[in-house]
Amino acid sequence: MRASRTLQLVIGAGGVLAALTVWQAAASIGPLADAPLPSASEALAALGALVRTPEVWVATGDTLVMALTGLALATVAGVVLGIGIGVSPLALHATRVPLEFLKPIPPIVILPIVVLVLGPTAGMGIFLVFIGCCVSIVVQTSAGVFDTDPVARATGRSYGLRPTEILGRIVLPSALPYIGTAVRVAAPTALIVAVVAGLLGGGPGLGQSLLLAQITGNQAQLFAYVLILGVLGLLVQGLSQWAERRLLHWHPQYRKQVV
Repeated sequence: MRASRTLQLVIGAGGVLAALTVWQAAASIGPLADAPLPSASEALAALGALVRTPEVWVATGDTLVMALTGLALATVAGVVLGIGIGVSPLALHATRVPLEFLKPIPPIVILPIVVLVLGPTAGMGIFLVFIGCCVSIVVQTSAGVFDTDPVARATGRSYGLRPTEILGRIVLPSALPYIGTAVRVAAPTALIVAVVAGLLGGGPGLGQSLLLAQITGNQAQLFAYVLILGVLGLLVQGLSQWAERRLLHWHPQYRKQVV
C-alpha cells in the first residue's frame, strides 16, 4: 500500500517536472518564444516573490473563506432539501425537471444582479458559491434517499422503528455515499466560483489579484497566481477526498483505502 502510494507520488512529481520543462522550452526557444507567455522559471521566480508578501496570503485567505463558507452552507441546505425531496416520490418527480434544468446553469449568469444587490464583497462571493454548489448536492442527496433499499426500510418498520429512526439509521447512511460524492465534486467548483467572483465581480481574493496583474501587464505575476490557484485546487480536491474516505470508512468502496 505504502509502496504504491510512493510510486504514485514519484510518477506525479515526474509529470510536474516534465510539464515545467515543456513550458520552459516552449517559452524560451520554442514556438512561443516571441509570445508574451513568460517562461516557467520567470513564473516560479514571481511566485517566490509573491509568497513573501502579506497581500497574497490575505487574498488566498479571502478566496478560501468564500469557497469553504459557500460550500458549507450549500452542503447543509442541499442535504436538508434533498432529504425532503427524496422521501417523497411525488416531490422527487415534481422537482426533477426544474433541478436538472438549473444544474448546468453557471452561477456567473446572475453575477451582475448579485453585484448590484450585495456589492463587490465577500458576501457576494459566498452567495455565488452557494448557488453554484447547492443544486447538485440537492440532486445527489435526493437520489441517494430515494434509492434506499426498500427491504431495509421495511425491516426497520417491522422492528418497530419510528420514521425518524428509519431516516437516521437506514436512509441517511444509505445516502451518505451520494452526498460525499456530491460534496467532493462541488469542492473544486466552489474554488472556481470564488475566483471568478473576484475576477469578474470585483470581490476580494485571488480573482481580483489576477485581474490587477492582467491590467498592469505583469505576465509573470499573472501566471504565478495561476500556479497558486492550481496548488489550491489540488489541496481542496485532496482534502475533500480525504474527508470522504474518513466519513465513509465503513463503506465497502472505501474500507480498504483507509489505513
